[in-house]
Amino acid sequence: MFAALLDTCILWPSRQRDFLLSLAVENLYRPLWSSAILDELRACEIDKHMLKHGLSEPDAESKAAYLIEQMRTYFDDAEVRNWEPYEGTFGLPDPYDEHVLAAAVAGHAGAVVTRNVKDFPADKVPHGIEILMPCEFAANTVAVSPQRALKAVMKLTQRYKTPPVSVDDFLKVLRDTHGLDEAVDLIDEFR
Repeated sequence: MFAALLDTCILWPSRQRDFLLSLAVENLYRPLWSSAILDELRACEIDKHMLKHGLSEPDAESKAAYLIEQMRTYFDDAEVRNWEPYEGTFGLPDPYDEHVLAAAVAGHAGAVVTRNVKDFPADKVPHGIEILMPCEFAANTVAVSPQRALKAVMKLTQRYKTPPVSVDDFLKVLRDTHGLDEAVDLIDEFR
């Protein structure tokens, strides 16, 4: 199965994360991440819950810890191990991105999904690893089976209770907020 390393910037917008991980539940690809990526995600989630939702620091930390725990539980083979020896060996423009490519190499990923494409110049990326924007990755993944992608979205929206979210509303967010137009178009063809 095709494995893709999901950078923190892909996992942090919650609706985008929920969508991409739901595609993985339907076996359309295998998600990968590292402990460093999960640490970054945890910090982003704490900030979001405190700044946007007004939660106390302990409550925000609890929600962030729960998310990470759920990701580790439901995707128990996603966390790449032994990536550290590769860190710092690629000569990327931003040394803070080295851990992302290191985890991709250690995890045998076929792609790194990131919004920071410019930070991964082609001449620095090992052969066999593509650097993809989320819109391209989502479209490629949905194209494998638009029917299963629709099933993933239907299951996902059933989990949203407060407030409830319809399939149409969810797809609109994917299109309007996250720019996943092509993936949404492919799903819409099978509705």
